[in-house]
Amino acid sequence: MVETSRVGIDTLEYRDIAKTIDHSLLRPELDVATVREGVGLALRYDVASATVRPADVPWAAEVVAGSDVLISTVVGFPHGSHTTRTKAAETEELVAAGADEIDMVLNIGRLISGEDAYVEQDIRAVVEAAQGRLVKVIFENAYLDDVQKIRACELTAAAGAGFVKTSTGFAPSGATIEDLQLMREHSPAHVQVKAAGGVRTLDALLEVMNVGVTRIGATATETILEDFKARKAGVAPPSDVAAPSGAY
Repeated sequence: MVETSRVGIDTLEYRDIAKTIDHSLLRPELDVATVREGVGLALRYDVASATVRPADVPWAAEVVAGSDVLISTVVGFPHGSHTTRTKAAETEELVAAGADEIDMVLNIGRLISGEDAYVEQDIRAVVEAAQGRLVKVIFENAYLDDVQKIRACELTAAAGAGFVKTSTGFAPSGATIEDLQLMREHSPAHVQVKAAGGVRTLDALLEVMNVGVTRIGATATETILEDFKARKAGVAPPSDVAAPSGAY
């Protein structure tokens, strides 16, 4: 098990919090103007990445060019049941379009069926197609038992991916502390853990960081970071900053 030190407002700086956040812009009903505004927010708050839908990658990459904010996107999303060849081709296209990180959904049905070799090769094909870019593997824990989650951790590490991730944000439930602890315990130290689905407040972010999470998917980015800045300064956060609803 990887040991982690307790963190809190007093031990962290703004960048420590901001660079844990992938600002999620994945909901299918978002119009392009809304996604553009979201990418701008990611830039303004200097988060780790803006996570955009595949079709939005080319222009989003141009928007963040020259900044310290990355563009992440999704492959095999949200169900994971695309063929391996399709996932690899999608990854190659998105990398060519400017994606810096890939969040892929593993083949949930094959994992549940015990077809570990298939699942590992499916992940490995995306890792290879990503050409050295970070790959995060989404399990969709809402549909898995603990044994399956542990196997998913082992297969992710064996396939060479860099992150295990709880969920898409579109399943019946998202990240739980119990799942995050399980994933951290059963992943090697070099494989990081991402929480997605339900981390909408600064306190929730601090809680998951304290079980070893190094990245979250969030729509409540502004709420979280304004709260951090206010609490770090010893004042109340702005009352007009409200957490948005929706996946992540």
